[in-house]
Amino acid sequence: MSVVPVTAGTSRYDVVVGPLRDSAERLRKLSGDRCMAVVTEPRVWALHGEKLAATIGCEPLFVPEGEEAKQWPHLQALVAAFASRNLDRRQPVIAFGGGSVGDLTGLAAGLFKRGLPVIHVPTTLLAQADSAVGGKTAIDAEGQKNLVGLFHQPALVLADPALTLTLDPRQLRAGYAEVVKYGLIDDPALFEWLERHGAALLSGDLSLRHEAVARCLAAKARFVAADVEDRTGVRALLNLGHTFAHAIESAAGLGVVLHGEAVALGTVLAHDFSAELGLCSPDDASRVRRHLGAASLPTELAAMPLDRTALLPLMGADKKNEGGRLRLVLTRGIGRAFLSDGVEPERLAAFLERVA
Repeated sequence: MSVVPVTAGTSRYDVVVGPLRDSAERLRKLSGDRCMAVVTEPRVWALHGEKLAATIGCEPLFVPEGEEAKQWPHLQALVAAFASRNLDRRQPVIAFGGGSVGDLTGLAAGLFKRGLPVIHVPTTLLAQADSAVGGKTAIDAEGQKNLVGLFHQPALVLADPALTLTLDPRQLRAGYAEVVKYGLIDDPALFEWLERHGAALLSGDLSLRHEAVARCLAAKARFVAADVEDRTGVRALLNLGHTFAHAIESAAGLGVVLHGEAVALGTVLAHDFSAELGLCSPDDASRVRRHLGAASLPTELAAMPLDRTALLPLMGADKKNEGGRLRLVLTRGIGRAFLSDGVEPERLAAFLERVA
């Protein structure tokens, strides 16, 4: 078991990486031995519900799979479910699933009675390594990814790598893209480790998944502590590739391209664009493309089912932009990401038009 402490302003909580059963006492302490509402997907509950129920008394509340859950009607339905159970402000709810379940549940918990405690029990590699930690919650709206949300830090995060063994290969690969991201931000040693061990990690080696998740979460805890609400530019580095990615997801139609797939391609594009601007070497950009491609992740924009001309306006709506400036997370090389002060839209448009 690994425990990663997270400090986010006045909020302090633990992220526990290890078997779910080993955290039974932590759950009982937070629940006060009351039955807890568990927001989950039917498929996740069928696969893993017995394991959670054996750890703590709980009642499932079902939401749709994937990105479909992150819509206004499902947020309203979840708030109504909390109200019908008259949950009080000390009564935690559990988000049991992937990133979409965590986003929706965290937002509903943050809004209901101005804040219920939320416990994240992520079941995907993407959520375990990244999205379950840090307090970002959101739903999609007006055709845009994560347009409506708030910060609501969890009370506890339990990441059991064994839960990822039932993921289909596509979902697993999508999560791996977020793991690779952490090496590319500021940890070249992690990227080198993934070049050596990534194939075995994807093939099912739980000890490698445990190590990767723990290393990513330790990095995320550091970024969150330094910039809790993503306002100083420090935490923005976690969005390496994401300005491209969110635009790709929206242009393709939310839910068509998995978030991690879009992140993989967005990360390749961020490195290619950085190389074009003379910020990093073409060899580094090729190395990133090669590694993500070897993991069977998307690396070519031409393969995406979208209209390229839609990308620039969507990127112009990104939350990192300020004063009309288009701010991207770019890189000076592997492990040397930075937040640009602004790029020329015309230069970016030309790049998007011709890139493979």
